[in-house]
Amino acid sequence: MALPGGLVQCALDQGAWERIVSLDDMKRLVRQHIDLSWNKGRLALAEQLQSKDFLYKSSFISRPFNSATYCRMVQNIREAMPDLEVVVEECIAEGNKVVTWSTLIGSIQKPALGYPPSDKILSISAMAFWTFNSLGEVQEICTMFDMESFRAQLGLSTQHLADKALP
Repeated sequence: MALPGGLVQCALDQGAWERIVSLDDMKRLVRQHIDLSWNKGRLALAEQLQSKDFLYKSSFISRPFNSATYCRMVQNIREAMPDLEVVVEECIAEGNKVVTWSTLIGSIQKPALGYPPSDKILSISAMAFWTFNSLGEVQEICTMFDMESFRAQLGLSTQHLADKALP
């Protein structure tokens, strides 16, 4: 339930008591999670912000990842892109959700996710929907990346939306 001053009221386990988490606190935690995981590679610290039943879903993976698999994926991407920087362009919160628009900037120096190394500095836009549980922990992250722009920057073939939609 939304409260005055941008506070969110969350019912905790078995409705035993309630905790108030501010929207600004959730946005701060999201920015901290991004900085710890993607920018600094401090995955153990980022994991402390996640719930025990954490799930990561994305447009570029075929199934949800748990916390350990998510951390391995981030580590693999950071190893392939050691100059990676994630810049949060916009961060909006409502209820128990936060939405971020971010730009990932860096070059692929080792093969990653099936893409070849490149000396090009890439700029990849991403949207993420973050869901918090009643304890104020990140329970789910669902991301969408602009993979067509990414592929175009690498000089790989892209397919126009109209071509995909038409038989």
